[in-house]
Amino acid sequence: MAVNAPAGAAFDLKGRMAPFTVLQVRTADVDAVLAQLDARLAQVPDFFAGMPLVVAPAEAVSLEGASLDALVTGLRERSLLPVAASGLPAETAAVAGLGLIRNLEAARSGSAEGGRREAPAKAAAGAARLVTQPVRSGQQVYARGGDLVVTAPVSAGAELMADGHIHVYDTLRGRALAGVQGDENARIFCRSLKAELIAIAGQYRLSDQIDAELRGAAAMASLRDGELELNAL
Repeated sequence: MAVNAPAGAAFDLKGRMAPFTVLQVRTADVDAVLAQLDARLAQVPDFFAGMPLVVAPAEAVSLEGASLDALVTGLRERSLLPVAASGLPAETAAVAGLGLIRNLEAARSGSAEGGRREAPAKAAAGAARLVTQPVRSGQQVYARGGDLVVTAPVSAGAELMADGHIHVYDTLRGRALAGVQGDENARIFCRSLKAELIAIAGQYRLSDQIDAELRGAAAMASLRDGELELNAL
């Protein structure tokens, strides 16, 4: 039976649960979901690559059999990692046949059914990584287990990553991702905000989603109730 494509969004990417992001599917029209997903991926190439997903149909959406198979295949073709399913009616052997964990609690707790998964790491209390030279386009700087402090400009096309906080005492262009191991208490501070993308523990905001009054201003990014917010300093 043909399914009419929805007029609005075909899916939502919800906040992370354990180390997973929930893909809440809002229509059984898999082509519509994948088309909108392609548009989202085009905005932030490689940002979602390898992201573990829990596939969860919204209320009243039937997603099983061939539709579920097509969606999971489409996600994997786009370098996403569907690992579990939630909210499917009588989660059947078809779920296991697609390599998905059968219930969300198994995914969250890392039970034997899905293999052991570690809880998101908190930022280590060790020394911060200090960068005093400009970070050029194409460069990636990662502070593993702690904070990243940059005292020079960050160019468009550059990428900063830290398990803890990110401090930029100059202009922040490019991409900045703090709390990349799941630390929701991580923050991003900068003297001049001109970033292409900022993210904390998987929650992100693109440049066109940043309020005009904050562009070029000293700002701080943090999470409140699982939502990323920006405030002037």
